[in-house]
Amino acid sequence: MQHYILTGHNLPKLQLVHSEDPSPGYGEIVVDLRAASLNYRDLLIAQRFSDLVPMSDGAGVVSAIGDGVEGHAIGDRVVIAFMPKWLDGDFTEAKRASLGGPGFDGVLTERIVVPATGVVRIPDAMTFEAAATLPCAGVTAWSALFERRPVQPGETVLLLGTGGVSIFALQLAKMAGARVIMTSSSDEKLERALALGADHLINYRTVPDWENEVLRLTNGIGADLAVDVAGPATLNKTLKATRLGGRISLMGVLTGFDGSVDTGVLLEKRITLQGIYVGPVATLQALVKTNIAPQIDRVFPFENAEAAYDALQAAGHFGKLVIRIGK
Repeated sequence: MQHYILTGHNLPKLQLVHSEDPSPGYGEIVVDLRAASLNYRDLLIAQRFSDLVPMSDGAGVVSAIGDGVEGHAIGDRVVIAFMPKWLDGDFTEAKRASLGGPGFDGVLTERIVVPATGVVRIPDAMTFEAAATLPCAGVTAWSALFERRPVQPGETVLLLGTGGVSIFALQLAKMAGARVIMTSSSDEKLERALALGADHLINYRTVPDWENEVLRLTNGIGADLAVDVAGPATLNKTLKATRLGGRISLMGVLTGFDGSVDTGVLLEKRITLQGIYVGPVATLQALVKTNIAPQIDRVFPFENAEAAYDALQAAGHFGKLVIRIGK
């Protein structure tokens, strides 16, 4: 079989290599990948590591089954969870192993061995490309909206940007009956968000003090829930745009990992700030059942995977970038 490994360099980021087909062990299955999708995390991994198979999000067909596996059959169409060992319940150290990161090969390969309990069947009507977008970005959006305290009908949700997580969050928030305020630097992307149901649009380049515009749109109250995918550069503005007693789901590192936080605003407004790191297999299963229609910007062939990485780095996409694998 063929698979890619990271080189540890900017160009080329990937090297295509050949290896023997894998065999499943006890409790494991082999999945023949048909599609994989990119996340911002994949750029961070490519910049820091080498000699591992990258990417966490993939879907395909079960091609071999190990001993002790029940409930699966050859030919099952499945999507693989971001953290295949985190089935449900509390997040613990033993469950946090994620595909495509240090010590764990990912899905930019023709075949992969995974725990049988770490996959979810997908409906016949769902394409492999669509399913492959769900494990990280889709599950993260679900967790941001519904974990701990689910967003309620009529509440206002603030979403930053139009990347994969934000677009999934837009679709899910509208399913839940929420009002959505969306920001972007592109009027074209905002118009596409409008077509997906966004209620209010803010171009943060033309309206740099966008937090004040959020307050204006909410009659001075602020958003009930904000989903911040950017991190340090936006968090203090997000705090100002969130209502008293409101919530912020923070999972973004687009602007780095370090920065000052206005703890005064956080305390005075009694805002709940929760860190989000994807979610368990059970959340992926719930997400699949919604029949959500992922927004896919472009699909690249397996042999042109490097171009998909370049497109992700250019950040011109709306929704998700996908690599098609196999026939």
